Amino acid sequence: MNKDLVKGELPPEQQQAALQAMKQIQDQMPFLIDLTIEDRRTLPKMGDKSRAFVDQGLLLATQNEGILPRNFDLGEYRRDVALVKQLEPVLMAMRQLTKRLEDTYLAVGSDAYAQSLVVYQAAKLAGKDGSLGEHLDSLGRRFAHKSAGPGNGGANSA
Repeated sequence: MNKDLVKGELPPEQQQAALQAMKQIQDQMPFLIDLTIEDRRTLPKMGDKSRAFVDQGLLLATQNEGILPRNFDLGEYRRDVALVKQLEPVLMAMRQLTKRLEDTYLAVGSDAYAQSLVVYQAAKLAGKDGSLGEHLDSLGRRFAHKSAGPGNGGANSA
């Protein structure tokens, strides 16, 4: 029943140190931006196949500057290509960390929820005499259903 997937704790000082470390990472990259959903949807994306295209394009532009439009900033192009390559290992490490944080959060949440179900079942058995009524009512709200009135469709409120 209870798997107890995660054994650990995060004391306040360690939590603060982790948050400070993340702030320091952001401070090291002041060029980071936030895109809108529309920007993310409409911007051309560089994937695995596009990397070779970008590298070849930079080589072509560097060797043949005369073919470029006058307003084309070759220096900025070089910086963009370089930054992509510099960010990639940081992004990969951050994705790995994020996955592990999300997996741990999911597992420890599952542990806590499963344990709460055991507590609720035990309280229902022990509280048949009404002594735990207030607690059982509070815990039982998790499983309360909304009435099938207009707009609710009988959906579970959980």
